Amino acid sequence: MTKAEIVADIASKTGIEKVTVQHTVEAFMDAVKNSMIKGDNVYLRGFGSFVIKKRAEKTGRNISKNTTIIIPAHNIPAFKPAKSFVSEVKKNVK
Repeated sequence: MTKAEIVADIASKTGIEKVTVQHTVEAFMDAVKNSMIKGDNVYLRGFGSFVIKKRAEKTGRNISKNTTIIIPAHNIPAFKPAKSFVSEVKKNVK
């Protein structure tokens, strides 16, 4: 499902204009993104959590040059679905 399909679905279910829904969806995504950039996690009860995962420094290999490289420690965004969300998907996806 794309962002456009999400906007169309919400607009049809609520009766709100697509432009207004699109601004709201984009504002939500910006709020989540800006919160995570600041280092804060975002928790949506019953849906899931947008969390920052820390990756440790590790050694990688460049196979074409046969050399080792150091991959520095870094943070990555991740989504962890709520247990109720996971159970609904498990029993309903075919």
